[in-house]
Amino acid sequence: MITTTGLTKVYRSRGREVTALDGVGIHVRPGEVYGVIGRSGAGKSTLIRCINLLERPTSGTVTVDGQDLTALAGRGNRAARPLRLARGGIGMIFQHFNLLSSRTVQGNVELPLEILGLGRRERARKALDLLDLVGLADHARAYPSRLSGGQKQRVGIARALAGDPKVLLSDEATSALDPETTRSVLRLLRDLNRQLGLTVLLITHEMDVVKSVCDSAALMEKGRVVESGVVSDLLATPGSRLARELFPVGGGASGADRTVVDITFHGESADRPVISRLSRTHDVDVSILGAAMDTAGGRQVGRMRIELPGRPEENDAAIGFLREQGLTVELPGRGTPGPVAVERELTEEGA
Repeated sequence: MITTTGLTKVYRSRGREVTALDGVGIHVRPGEVYGVIGRSGAGKSTLIRCINLLERPTSGTVTVDGQDLTALAGRGNRAARPLRLARGGIGMIFQHFNLLSSRTVQGNVELPLEILGLGRRERARKALDLLDLVGLADHARAYPSRLSGGQKQRVGIARALAGDPKVLLSDEATSALDPETTRSVLRLLRDLNRQLGLTVLLITHEMDVVKSVCDSAALMEKGRVVESGVVSDLLATPGSRLARELFPVGGGASGADRTVVDITFHGESADRPVISRLSRTHDVDVSILGAAMDTAGGRQVGRMRIELPGRPEENDAAIGFLREQGLTVELPGRGTPGPVAVERELTEEGA
Protein backbone atom coordinates (compact mmCIF):
# COMPACT_ATOMS: atom_id res chain seq x y z
CA MET A 1 0.00 0.00 0.00
CA ILE A 2 2.86 2.39 0.88
CA THR A 3 6.38 1.89 -0.48
CA THR A 4 9.32 4.26 -0.39
CA THR A 5 12.49 3.49 -2.33
CA GLY A 6 15.79 5.31 -1.85
CA LEU A 7 13.98 8.27 -0.31
CA THR A 8 16.34 11.17 0.35
CA LYS A 9 15.64 14.68 1.59
CA VAL A 10 18.40 17.29 1.80
CA TYR A 11 17.75 20.76 3.18
CA ARG A 12 20.00 23.58 1.99
CA SER A 13 20.43 26.75 4.02
CA ARG A 14 23.15 29.39 4.00
CA GLY A 15 25.53 27.23 2.03
CA ARG A 16 25.07 24.21 4.30
CA GLU A 17 23.38 20.90 3.57
CA VAL A 18 21.47 18.85 6.15
CA THR A 19 20.41 15.34 5.18
CA ALA A 20 17.11 14.55 6.92
CA LEU A 21 16.44 11.33 5.00
CA ASP A 22 19.19 9.14 3.62
CA GLY A 23 17.97 6.42 1.26
CA VAL A 24 14.92 5.36 3.29
CA GLY A 25 13.04 2.30 2.12
CA ILE A 26 9.90 1.01 3.87
CA HIS A 27 6.99 -1.18 2.77
CA VAL A 28 3.60 -0.94 4.48
CA ARG A 29 1.19 -3.72 3.54
CA PRO A 30 -2.51 -3.03 2.89
CA GLY A 31 -4.59 -3.03 6.07
CA GLU A 32 -1.76 -3.01 8.59
CA VAL A 33 -0.75 -0.55 11.29
CA TYR A 34 2.91 0.35 10.74
CA GLY A 35 4.93 2.30 13.28
CA VAL A 36 8.04 4.36 12.56
CA ILE A 37 9.92 5.02 15.79
CA GLY A 38 13.02 6.97 16.66
CA ARG A 39 14.35 9.82 18.75
CA SER A 40 13.91 13.49 17.90
CA GLY A 41 15.89 14.37 14.80
CA ALA A 42 15.81 10.83 13.41
CA GLY A 43 13.86 11.98 10.33
CA LYS A 44 10.44 10.54 11.21
CA SER A 45 8.34 13.65 10.59
CA THR A 46 10.22 14.45 7.40
CA LEU A 47 9.47 10.92 6.21
CA ILE A 48 5.72 11.21 6.75
CA ARG A 49 5.62 14.64 5.08
CA CYS A 50 7.49 13.22 2.09
CA ILE A 51 5.03 10.32 1.87
CA ASN A 52 2.13 12.68 1.18
CA LEU A 53 4.43 15.06 -0.73
CA LEU A 54 3.94 17.98 1.65
CA GLU A 55 7.74 17.92 1.43
CA ARG A 56 9.24 17.18 -1.98
CA PRO A 57 11.92 14.47 -1.70
CA THR A 58 15.33 15.33 -3.10
CA SER A 59 15.43 11.87 -4.69
CA GLY A 60 13.73 8.51 -4.48
CA THR A 61 10.12 7.41 -5.00
CA VAL A 62 6.92 7.24 -2.96
CA THR A 63 4.20 4.84 -4.09
CA VAL A 64 0.78 4.84 -2.40
CA ASP A 65 -1.97 2.45 -3.50
CA GLY A 66 -0.10 1.71 -6.71
CA GLN A 67 0.48 5.36 -7.67
CA ASP A 68 3.94 6.90 -7.83
CA LEU A 69 3.26 10.21 -6.09
CA THR A 70 6.70 11.59 -6.90
CA ALA A 71 5.87 11.28 -10.61
CA LEU A 72 2.67 13.32 -10.03
CA ALA A 73 4.33 16.14 -8.14
CA GLY A 74 4.88 18.49 -11.07
CA ARG A 75 7.10 21.53 -10.73
CA GLY A 76 7.04 24.49 -8.38
CA ASN A 77 5.61 24.75 -4.89
CA ARG A 78 1.97 24.26 -5.88
CA ALA A 79 0.87 20.64 -6.14
CA ALA A 80 -0.24 19.55 -9.59
CA ARG A 81 -3.88 18.48 -9.96
CA PRO A 82 -3.07 14.73 -10.30
CA LEU A 83 -1.20 14.89 -6.98
CA ARG A 84 -4.06 16.75 -5.30
CA LEU A 85 -6.46 14.05 -6.47
CA ALA A 86 -4.15 11.28 -5.24
CA ARG A 87 -3.91 12.95 -1.85
CA GLY A 88 -7.65 12.50 -1.53
CA GLY A 89 -6.93 8.89 -0.60
CA ILE A 90 -4.56 9.91 2.22
CA GLY A 91 -5.77 11.25 5.57
CA MET A 92 -3.43 13.10 7.94
CA ILE A 93 -3.57 13.46 11.74
CA PHE A 94 -1.35 16.11 13.31
CA GLN A 95 0.32 16.28 16.72
CA HIS A 96 -1.25 19.61 17.70
CA PHE A 97 -4.71 18.95 16.20
CA ASN A 98 -4.66 22.01 13.83
CA LEU A 99 -8.35 22.76 14.44
CA LEU A 100 -9.89 26.11 13.47
CA SER A 101 -10.98 27.86 16.65
CA SER A 102 -13.62 29.90 14.78
CA ARG A 103 -15.45 26.77 13.60
CA THR A 104 -17.53 24.30 15.57
CA VAL A 105 -16.50 20.67 15.82
CA GLN A 106 -18.86 19.85 12.96
CA GLY A 107 -17.53 22.79 10.96
CA ASN A 108 -13.96 21.54 11.32
CA VAL A 109 -14.93 18.11 10.01
CA GLU A 110 -16.88 19.67 7.14
CA LEU A 111 -13.92 21.78 5.97
CA PRO A 112 -12.31 19.17 3.67
CA LEU A 113 -15.78 18.30 2.37
CA GLU A 114 -16.30 21.94 1.40
CA ILE A 115 -13.02 21.86 -0.48
CA LEU A 116 -14.23 18.71 -2.27
CA GLY A 117 -17.35 20.61 -3.32
CA LEU A 118 -20.01 18.63 -1.46
CA GLY A 119 -23.37 20.29 -0.85
CA ARG A 120 -24.41 21.61 2.55
CA ARG A 121 -26.74 18.77 3.50
CA GLU A 122 -24.34 16.06 2.36
CA ARG A 123 -21.49 17.71 4.27
CA ALA A 124 -23.54 17.89 7.44
CA ARG A 125 -24.71 14.27 7.17
CA LYS A 126 -21.22 12.94 6.58
CA ALA A 127 -19.63 15.07 9.31
CA LEU A 128 -22.19 13.85 11.87
CA ASP A 129 -21.64 10.24 10.80
CA LEU A 130 -17.86 10.65 11.27
CA LEU A 131 -18.29 12.33 14.65
CA ASP A 132 -20.48 9.43 15.72
CA LEU A 133 -17.77 7.03 14.54
CA VAL A 134 -15.17 8.69 16.81
CA GLY A 135 -17.57 9.05 19.74
CA LEU A 136 -18.22 12.80 19.54
CA ALA A 137 -21.70 13.06 18.01
CA ASP A 138 -22.94 15.00 21.05
CA HIS A 139 -20.17 17.63 20.66
CA ALA A 140 -20.97 18.64 17.08
CA ARG A 141 -21.92 22.22 17.97
CA ALA A 142 -19.15 22.77 20.51
CA TYR A 143 -16.05 24.84 19.74
CA PRO A 144 -12.51 23.42 20.07
CA SER A 145 -11.80 25.60 23.13
CA ARG A 146 -14.38 23.58 25.08
CA LEU A 147 -12.77 20.22 24.29
CA SER A 148 -10.10 18.18 26.05
CA GLY A 149 -6.92 17.19 24.23
CA GLY A 150 -8.23 13.72 23.53
CA GLN A 151 -11.50 15.08 22.15
CA LYS A 152 -9.62 17.51 19.90
CA GLN A 153 -7.58 14.63 18.51
CA ARG A 154 -10.76 12.67 17.84
CA VAL A 155 -12.06 15.64 15.86
CA GLY A 156 -8.76 15.62 13.95
CA ILE A 157 -9.23 11.92 13.20
CA ALA A 158 -12.83 12.49 12.00
CA ARG A 159 -11.61 15.31 9.75
CA ALA A 160 -8.85 13.07 8.35
CA LEU A 161 -11.49 10.47 7.45
CA ALA A 162 -13.74 12.95 5.63
CA GLY A 163 -12.36 12.12 2.18
CA ASP A 164 -12.81 8.35 2.64
CA PRO A 165 -9.06 7.70 2.58
CA LYS A 166 -7.47 4.29 2.19
CA VAL A 167 -4.38 5.45 4.08
CA LEU A 168 -4.19 7.31 7.40
CA LEU A 169 -0.94 9.06 8.37
CA SER A 170 -0.39 10.02 12.01
CA ASP A 171 2.44 12.36 12.99
CA GLU A 172 3.03 11.96 16.76
CA ALA A 173 -0.75 12.10 17.26
CA THR A 174 -0.59 11.00 20.92
CA SER A 175 2.58 12.72 22.15
CA ALA A 176 0.66 15.70 23.60
CA LEU A 177 -1.83 13.47 25.46
CA ASP A 178 -1.80 11.90 28.90
CA PRO A 179 -1.31 8.08 29.13
CA GLU A 180 -4.99 7.16 29.57
CA THR A 181 -6.10 9.43 26.70
CA THR A 182 -3.27 8.02 24.58
CA ARG A 183 -4.57 4.50 25.13
CA SER A 184 -8.08 5.62 24.20
CA VAL A 185 -6.94 7.25 20.95
CA LEU A 186 -4.82 4.23 20.04
CA ARG A 187 -7.79 1.92 20.60
CA LEU A 188 -9.81 4.15 18.29
CA LEU A 189 -7.14 4.00 15.57
CA ARG A 190 -6.97 0.21 15.84
CA ASP A 191 -10.79 -0.03 15.68
CA LEU A 192 -10.87 2.20 12.58
CA ASN A 193 -8.12 0.12 11.02
CA ARG A 194 -10.25 -3.00 11.45
CA GLN A 195 -13.68 -1.54 10.69
CA LEU A 196 -12.72 0.48 7.63
CA GLY A 197 -9.77 -1.56 6.36
CA LEU A 198 -7.51 1.47 6.72
CA THR A 199 -3.78 1.24 6.30
CA VAL A 200 -2.26 3.28 9.13
CA LEU A 201 1.27 4.69 9.30
CA LEU A 202 2.18 6.02 12.75
CA ILE A 203 5.14 8.25 13.52
CA THR A 204 6.09 8.08 17.20
CA HIS A 205 8.92 8.22 19.72
CA GLU A 206 6.96 6.11 22.23
CA MET A 207 7.67 2.38 22.39
CA ASP A 208 4.29 1.77 24.06
CA VAL A 209 2.55 2.98 20.90
CA VAL A 210 4.35 0.36 18.81
CA LYS A 211 3.68 -2.28 21.44
CA SER A 212 -0.03 -1.44 21.69
CA VAL A 213 -1.23 -1.22 18.09
CA CYS A 214 1.46 -1.85 15.47
CA ASP A 215 1.65 -4.93 13.26
CA SER A 216 5.02 -3.88 11.81
CA ALA A 217 7.61 -1.29 12.73
CA ALA A 218 10.77 0.46 11.60
CA LEU A 219 13.48 2.00 13.76
CA MET A 220 15.05 5.20 12.41
CA GLU A 221 18.34 6.85 13.33
CA LYS A 222 19.92 9.89 11.69
CA GLY A 223 17.75 9.71 8.61
CA ARG A 224 18.10 5.98 8.03
CA VAL A 225 16.01 2.90 8.73
CA VAL A 226 18.27 0.67 10.80
CA GLU A 227 15.78 -2.15 11.41
CA SER A 228 12.29 -3.03 10.18
CA GLY A 229 9.87 -5.92 10.04
CA VAL A 230 6.77 -7.53 11.49
CA VAL A 231 6.73 -6.87 15.24
CA SER A 232 6.14 -10.51 16.21
CA ASP A 233 9.00 -11.61 13.94
CA LEU A 234 11.35 -8.97 15.32
CA LEU A 235 10.64 -10.15 18.85
CA ALA A 236 11.69 -13.65 17.83
CA THR A 237 14.88 -12.43 16.13
CA PRO A 238 18.19 -12.77 17.98
CA GLY A 239 19.94 -9.42 18.21
CA SER A 240 16.87 -7.32 17.35
CA ARG A 241 17.29 -3.80 18.72
CA LEU A 242 13.56 -3.13 18.51
CA ALA A 243 12.88 -6.23 20.61
CA ARG A 244 15.33 -5.04 23.26
CA GLU A 245 13.81 -1.57 23.35
CA LEU A 246 10.21 -2.80 23.38
CA PHE A 247 10.94 -5.14 26.28
CA PRO A 248 14.04 -3.90 28.11
CA VAL A 249 15.51 -6.14 30.80
CA GLY A 250 18.55 -5.39 32.95
CA GLY A 251 20.98 -7.00 35.33
CA GLY A 252 24.54 -8.29 35.03
CA ALA A 253 26.33 -11.45 36.07
CA SER A 254 27.03 -11.74 39.79
CA GLY A 255 30.40 -13.35 39.11
CA ALA A 256 32.85 -14.49 36.44
CA ASP A 257 31.67 -18.09 36.76
CA ARG A 258 28.03 -17.27 35.98
CA THR A 259 26.10 -17.24 32.68
CA VAL A 260 23.57 -14.54 31.82
CA VAL A 261 20.89 -15.56 29.34
CA ASP A 262 18.19 -13.40 27.68
CA ILE A 263 15.01 -15.26 26.77
CA THR A 264 12.09 -14.10 24.65
CA PHE A 265 8.75 -15.87 25.14
CA HIS A 266 6.28 -15.69 22.27
CA GLY A 267 3.37 -17.71 20.98
CA GLU A 268 2.49 -20.80 23.01
CA SER A 269 5.74 -20.64 24.98
CA ALA A 270 4.47 -17.53 26.78
CA ASP A 271 1.96 -19.68 28.69
CA ARG A 272 4.27 -22.55 29.67
CA PRO A 273 6.25 -22.87 32.95
CA VAL A 274 9.55 -23.11 31.09
CA ILE A 275 11.84 -21.82 33.86
CA SER A 276 10.53 -24.25 36.48
CA ARG A 277 10.90 -27.10 33.99
CA LEU A 278 14.48 -26.02 33.28
CA SER A 279 15.27 -26.04 36.98
CA ARG A 280 13.76 -29.51 37.54
CA THR A 281 15.04 -31.14 34.35
CA HIS A 282 18.65 -29.99 34.70
CA ASP A 283 18.78 -29.62 38.51
CA VAL A 284 19.99 -26.04 38.15
CA ASP A 285 19.36 -22.98 40.33
CA VAL A 286 17.97 -20.20 38.13
CA SER A 287 18.17 -16.56 39.22
CA ILE A 288 15.79 -14.11 37.51
CA LEU A 289 17.56 -10.77 36.98
CA GLY A 290 14.76 -8.95 35.16
CA ALA A 291 11.55 -9.57 33.23
CA ALA A 292 8.91 -7.79 31.14
CA MET A 293 5.63 -9.20 29.84
CA ASP A 294 3.03 -7.47 27.64
CA THR A 295 1.00 -7.76 24.44
CA ALA A 296 2.63 -6.75 21.16
CA GLY A 297 1.23 -7.17 17.68
CA GLY A 298 -1.85 -8.75 19.25
CA ARG A 299 0.20 -11.52 20.90
CA GLN A 300 1.43 -12.03 24.43
CA VAL A 301 5.18 -11.61 24.50
CA GLY A 302 7.74 -11.52 27.28
CA ARG A 303 11.47 -11.12 27.79
CA MET A 304 13.44 -12.36 30.75
CA ARG A 305 17.06 -12.18 31.82
CA ILE A 306 18.21 -15.11 33.94
CA GLU A 307 21.49 -16.21 35.48
CA LEU A 308 22.76 -19.77 35.54
CA PRO A 309 25.60 -21.12 37.71
CA GLY A 310 28.76 -21.94 35.75
CA ARG A 311 30.32 -20.64 32.56
CA PRO A 312 28.49 -20.75 29.18
CA GLU A 313 30.24 -23.92 28.03
CA GLU A 314 29.01 -25.64 31.18
CA ASN A 315 25.43 -24.68 30.40
CA ASP A 316 25.14 -26.00 26.85
CA ALA A 317 22.50 -28.54 27.87
CA ALA A 318 20.40 -25.99 29.76
CA ILE A 319 20.60 -23.43 26.94
CA GLY A 320 19.74 -26.14 24.41
CA PHE A 321 16.69 -27.07 26.52
CA LEU A 322 15.44 -23.47 26.37
CA ARG A 323 15.79 -23.38 22.59
CA GLU A 324 13.92 -26.69 22.31
CA GLN A 325 10.96 -25.00 24.03
CA GLY A 326 10.62 -22.58 21.12
CA LEU A 327 12.23 -19.62 22.90
CA THR A 328 14.56 -17.04 21.42
CA VAL A 329 17.77 -17.34 23.46
CA GLU A 330 20.68 -14.88 23.53
CA LEU A 331 23.83 -14.60 25.58
CA PRO A 332 24.39 -10.84 26.07
CA GLY A 333 27.78 -9.71 24.84
CA ARG A 334 28.61 -13.08 23.33
CA GLY A 335 26.52 -12.99 20.15
CA THR A 336 23.95 -15.53 19.14
CA PRO A 337 24.64 -18.00 16.32
CA GLY A 338 22.03 -18.96 13.81
CA PRO A 339 20.16 -17.32 10.91
CA VAL A 340 18.14 -14.18 11.30
CA ALA A 341 14.48 -15.13 10.93
CA VAL A 342 13.03 -11.84 9.75
CA GLU A 343 13.43 -9.66 6.70
CA ARG A 344 14.94 -6.38 7.84
CA GLU A 345 17.15 -3.58 6.65
CA LEU A 346 20.31 -3.03 8.66
CA THR A 347 22.77 -0.24 8.24
CA GLU A 348 25.83 0.72 10.21
CA GLU A 349 24.69 2.85 13.15
CA GLY A 350 25.36 6.51 12.68
CA ALA A 351 26.85 6.07 9.21
